[in-house]
Amino acid sequence: MRHVIALDVGGTGMKAALVGADGTLLHQDRRPTGRERGPDAVVAAILDFAADLRAHGVGHLGEPAAAAGVAVPGIVDEARGVAAYAANLGWRDVPLRDLLTARLGTPVALGHDVRTGGLAEGRVGAGRGADRFLFVALGTGIAGAIGVDGRVEAGAHGFAGEIGHVVVRPGGTPCPCGQHGCLERYASAAAVSEAWAAACADPEADAAGCAKAVAAGDPDAVLVWQRAVDALADGLVTALTLLDPRTLVIGGGLAEAGETLFTPLRDAVRRRITFQKLPEIVPAALGDSAGCLGAGLLAWDLLTTTDRMEVTP
Repeated sequence: MRHVIALDVGGTGMKAALVGADGTLLHQDRRPTGRERGPDAVVAAILDFAADLRAHGVGHLGEPAAAAGVAVPGIVDEARGVAAYAANLGWRDVPLRDLLTARLGTPVALGHDVRTGGLAEGRVGAGRGADRFLFVALGTGIAGAIGVDGRVEAGAHGFAGEIGHVVVRPGGTPCPCGQHGCLERYASAAAVSEAWAAACADPEADAAGCAKAVAAGDPDAVLVWQRAVDALADGLVTALTLLDPRTLVIGGGLAEAGETLFTPLRDAVRRRITFQKLPEIVPAALGDSAGCLGAGLLAWDLLTTTDRMEVTP
């Protein structure tokens, strides 16, 4: 059965699947990255996992995978297939595509984790059917994926979609990127957790607890939450002014708050727009499977391109 390997590498764990041509998940597995042993160990773990997935395809599906798609965090040079930098994994300039190609003997596509997840949301998730969409993931940081006609734009240097580093509060909180007042310092799940922990004097408090307190009517939580929503709305209006998306898909940990987030966010965006067209603002549909599904799409896209090249006279 023709299939591809889809591998989504996170900060601490990896999710993988063998994916059929119709998108069916033929096999799924998870493993730790082993990052506590250093970046070389992480790379070895990825290569070993991919090899085991190939072996599973041979043993259970009758043939090796036709291609592989891999999503990784950090800065990714997709054109060269290089994992340029990831703070949480400790690697720099890893030629991951070449290493995997040599190990598997098949074509390999390498993608940025958020852009890859956005690709899945755009094609088979909440943005399906939209010719222009923006996917924004509200996690430890904030990143986005710009969708155009079924593909995701990486940019000239691989930085497209870094909405978390749009300055929404000039002169505000310092950001590790070197700027002050970046969106992710105010509206990420990590930022909300930090603000809520300070407000309730509980170092263990987090964004999920803040959302529950908001739903219960806690005034301190409402204040923390509204500040985050206002900052997020400011960043999103900047993005939609530049990109004019038809659909705005919001995912990540903070989006799990549901209408506690989406009702005030839609209102805040609506209040801020003037000439801009208000996009449909919807929650992501694929959850933590988006990266893996997107990696599978990258692999199938690679095969489609290769097949087309082979038949071109």
